[in-house]
Amino acid sequence: MTINETTLKGKWLEIKGEIQRTWGKLTADELEQTKGDVKSISGLIMQKYGEQSEKFQTQLSAIVEKYSDKKENFDHQFRQTWFDREKQLQIFRRNE
Repeated sequence: MTINETTLKGKWLEIKGEIQRTWGKLTADELEQTKGDVKSISGLIMQKYGEQSEKFQTQLSAIVEKYSDKKENFDHQFRQTWFDREKQLQIFRRNE
């Protein structure tokens, strides 16, 4: 699974907090120095924990995707709400 770089950059503060909760040895300063760069974050995790790339890459991807889904769900709900309101307005205009 590939990490969505756009999501990582856009939701950096939230994702950074989640990464810190998952890998507690990583400091806020260290993560901030990575500037959200996936390769830098991966290198930092490997350095601090000695974990294999495949093992933490899955966890890191899951964290990023969790925040990606929030935006996609919001966009979907927004579009659905707009569509429902537009439909109600059309019905209201017909009944006038």
